[in-house]
Formats: sequence, C-alpha cells, structure tokens
Amino acid sequence: MFTGIVRELGMVVEVEEAAGGRALVVSAPETAGRTKLGDSVAIDGVCLTATRVDGGSIAFHAVPETIARSTLGELGVNEPVNVEPALRAGEELGGHYVQGHVDAVGRIQSVEAEGVGLRVFVEAPDDVLRYCVEKGSITVDGVSLTVAELADDAFAVALVPHTLEGTTLSDVRPRQRVNLEADVLAKYVERLLAR
Repeated sequence: MFTGIVRELGMVVEVEEAAGGRALVVSAPETAGRTKLGDSVAIDGVCLTATRVDGGSIAFHAVPETIARSTLGELGVNEPVNVEPALRAGEELGGHYVQGHVDAVGRIQSVEAEGVGLRVFVEAPDDVLRYCVEKGSITVDGVSLTVAELADDAFAVALVPHTLEGTTLSDVRPRQRVNLEADVLAKYVERLLAR
C-alpha cells in the first residue's frame, strides 16, 4: 500500500526487454537505502517488486500485464520517475490509500498557469471518471491529488509549487500519457451498494 506522497524523484538508468516484459533499473538512493529484495516500490504509480538492490539503484521486472495497463513500456533511459516506497506500519498517511494498481492510462488535455501553480486537465476513460468527485482523491503518475473540477471526458487538478518541485508533474505537457488510479474506497462503496 502507498499514499501517493512521492518520496523521491528517481532516474531510469537501464531498460531492457525481458521475458515478455521489461527489466528496469531506477536510481533512487534514498529509497534504495530502505529497500530489500522483494519489497514493493511504486514507480510512476505502478507497484513493482524489487528484484535487486545495488547501491543506490533498484531493479524491477514489469510483466506484460503491467506494461499493457501503464506507461512503463514507454520509459527510456535518463527519464525521471516518481518513486514511493511502500507504506510501513506506523508511518504517516499523508495522501490517500493508493494500491499501485493502475486503472487506466489518461492523457493530458491542457496545462494552464494558475497563480504560482498549474491547473491540469486530464482526459480519462469513463471507468475512472465514474469514481471522481470534486474534492475527491485521484492518483496521477503516483501522485495523490485532489480533483478540482470535472468535465464530461476529463478531470482537473491544481498543482501547487511543492508538488511541482518534487514530482515529474512539473514537466507535464498536452497529449502526454499518464497512469491513473481511482480512489479504491469509491470502488468498494460501489461494490457494496450494488449488492
């Protein structure tokens, strides 16, 4: 489990097609220092298992299912990624409950300056938008955000300077694809009410 509070900006240092998926090595010294073989780490919002920890880098293997449902297949060497180690018992829950299970890939619709931050509209499929409410939670590339506005085919988030400084969202641009995870609590409520 994660919180969507990015702890470190990592850098992809190796990418290799492997066993139908992709082997990734991410340089993230702070996270590597607390990670052991088999630990879960979110990379751009995707929960991956550490297959090797070597100095300040962590290796992962993304299986075909993960590649098909996320943007991990598009990552290249020297690209920055949002990194969050799994939540440990007793640690502060600063964002919201995040599983690291990407629901869909969205597309940045627009990026507009708004005061000292940015307002970003993200085009999303209906099966993500159905769980979005104004002032509710959404995860974009592993970052816990608040839905600021809803449209028929998109939602907007307001990015504050702290988020822009500490995540890859500072460089979002129109048409860019991003990993989306809807609030899991909304999914449980829907399931219970359907019964």
